[in-house]
Amino acid sequence: MKTIGLIGGMSWESTAHYYRVLNRETATRLGGLHSAPLLVHSLDFAPIAKMQAEGQWDVAGRELNAAALGLQQAGAQLLGLATNTMHVVADLVTEGIAIPFIHIADPTADALLADGYDTIGLLGTRFTMEMAFYKDRLAARGLGVLVPEVERTNLDGIIYEELCKGILREQSRRIYVNAIERLAARGAQAVILGCTEIGMLIDDSVSPLPCYDTTDLHARALVSAALA
Repeated sequence: MKTIGLIGGMSWESTAHYYRVLNRETATRLGGLHSAPLLVHSLDFAPIAKMQAEGQWDVAGRELNAAALGLQQAGAQLLGLATNTMHVVADLVTEGIAIPFIHIADPTADALLADGYDTIGLLGTRFTMEMAFYKDRLAARGLGVLVPEVERTNLDGIIYEELCKGILREQSRRIYVNAIERLAARGAQAVILGCTEIGMLIDDSVSPLPCYDTTDLHARALVSAALA
């Protein structure tokens, strides 16, 4: 099994979930006491979040690129970036990288298409919902993408002020469920949990639409690539 390199810490809450899924998936596939050969570079999220808010994407991308190069030098044989939003600078992150990079949107699109969906709702930070980088990658696979029209600020605030700090509130869960209901009314057949923390709050047990958790799907895709 190849060694997985993971750039995490954005936030550490979701990176901890990645760690569990990577190891549980490896154990499920290989059995016994197997776990994932894994190198993690966990960044301090506060400076990255400040760069996001100030639009300093190139600066943040260069910092993540340094982490990626360090993981490659340390022996990682494939690379994952444990955040949806920072895939906006995926091209910059992977400059000088010779090992495979598993983009978080690709296994999500694969799963949706395999299940027969063509119109999906996308939830995430305001950057993921409003900027083109994520929606365009899904659209290139033939998926129609709908994003919330009126509650983006609230959804974004819940991510940064609550979920990234490990805070789970029923009122916030209801805000997300309401947003999914409105996406369903506009024609969404399923919903992408397009921020690696949203799965802490929303899953199929409470969602009015089938949920596709990018954290789980990405982690499993990393294991598949490592075993290929």
